[in-house]
Amino acid sequence: MKIDDRIPRDRRNDYSREMADKRRSFLADKTGETLEYTGQFSIDPGVLPGNIENFIGIVQMPVGIAGPVQINGEYAQGQFYVPLATTEGTLVASYSRGMRVINECGGVTTTVVEQFMQRAPAFLFENARQARDFGQWVSANFAAIAEVAESTSSIAKLQHIEQWSVAKMRYLRFNYTTGDAAGQNMVSKATLAASEWIKQHSPIPCDYLLSGNMDTDKKHSQLNMIHSRGRRVIAEIVLKKEVLRKIMHVDSRMMAKAAVLSNVGARIAGAAYNGPHSANGIASLFIATGQDEANVVESHAGHMSHELLENDDLYLSVTLPSLIVATYGGGTGLPTQKECLNLLGCYGKGKANKFAEIVAATVLAGDISLACAVIAGHWVSSHDRLGRNRP
Repeated sequence: MKIDDRIPRDRRNDYSREMADKRRSFLADKTGETLEYTGQFSIDPGVLPGNIENFIGIVQMPVGIAGPVQINGEYAQGQFYVPLATTEGTLVASYSRGMRVINECGGVTTTVVEQFMQRAPAFLFENARQARDFGQWVSANFAAIAEVAESTSSIAKLQHIEQWSVAKMRYLRFNYTTGDAAGQNMVSKATLAASEWIKQHSPIPCDYLLSGNMDTDKKHSQLNMIHSRGRRVIAEIVLKKEVLRKIMHVDSRMMAKAAVLSNVGARIAGAAYNGPHSANGIASLFIATGQDEANVVESHAGHMSHELLENDDLYLSVTLPSLIVATYGGGTGLPTQKECLNLLGCYGKGKANKFAEIVAATVLAGDISLACAVIAGHWVSSHDRLGRNRP
C-alpha cells in the first residue's frame, strides 16, 4: 500500500472536526464523493473515543415516535413513547396501531425471567478422558475460578459454567450477570483471567482458545434459545375480541387460525422467530438508543404463543430468550442516543430491565399490527400509501 493511500490519522488527537474534515477531503480525492451531508453534525467528536475509529461524520437516520403504549411490567410501568429509527415507511404507524390495541385491552404485561452473558473457551487435551476429568476438576474448583473472573470487574458476576465434551476438547460456557451493560467485552476480560488461572492450576496440562464459538456471539443459535444470552423477556396480553373487531377489523378466531398457519410455515422454513417481524422493532429501537446493532441477530429470535380463550378473546405472548440490551456504556451515552433513552426514562444504571420490558412490549405491538394487516388485507395497501419513496 502506498503512503498516500493510507487513511489520515493523528495519534495525538484523532477525534476532532479537523481530522474528520481531513479524512473526508482524502476520500473526496480518492472517490469523488464529497460527503457533504455526512460532514454535517452537531456532536463533539471528542466524545467518540471507544465508539468509532477513523471518524468522518454522522449518518443521519430518521427517528419517529410510536405510542403511547401502556406497559404493566415489574420495571416498566405506565405509558411510554417509543423512539424508532428507520427508513421503512409504515413501520412507525404500524407499531402505533398495535400499541393502540394494547392500550384498549388494558396494557401489556412484561416479565424479565433471567439474564446471562457468556464467553465460551475451548480447552484442548491429549484425549477424551483427560477432557472429562478436567471438567470434573473445573466443577470442584468453581469458587476459585469465579473469584479470579470477578476480580476483573466490579459488575460481572459468574453464575455457573456449562460444559460439553467433544472428541478431546472440553467447551466451558461461562455465564455471568453484567448489570446494566450488555457485557460482551466485560465477560471476555473476566473469562481470559479465569482461563489463564485454570491453565496454570489444572492438574491436567491443557491449552485453550478464548472463544470456541459456543457463546454464540452475534450469531443466532438454538443453544441461545434454550440457555438465555442477554435477557429472557416475556410480553403477554389478552386481546379482547371486541377491540380486534373495532380497531383492526379482524375476528379473533381467524387470528388464532392464522397463528397456527404461521407456526407451521416458520417451522418448515427453519425460522428463528415464528411471529411476524420481531427484528423490525428491535433494530429500530436499537439504532435509536445506541445499542450494538449486531445484537439484533441474537435478540430477534424467539417464540410467539397464542391461546383462544373460551370467550373468544385471544391470549398472545412474545418470548425473547436472548435480548441483549444496555442502558449504560457503549453507545448509550452518545448525545442523540442518550436523548432517546431519556425519552423512555431508561438511561443509566439500574434501567436495563426496564428497557428490556419496553423492547418486548414494542415487539408484541408490531406483531399484533402486522398480523392483523395481513389477515384484513391491509398489508400491501398500507405500504403503497405510506411506504413508497422513489428518488
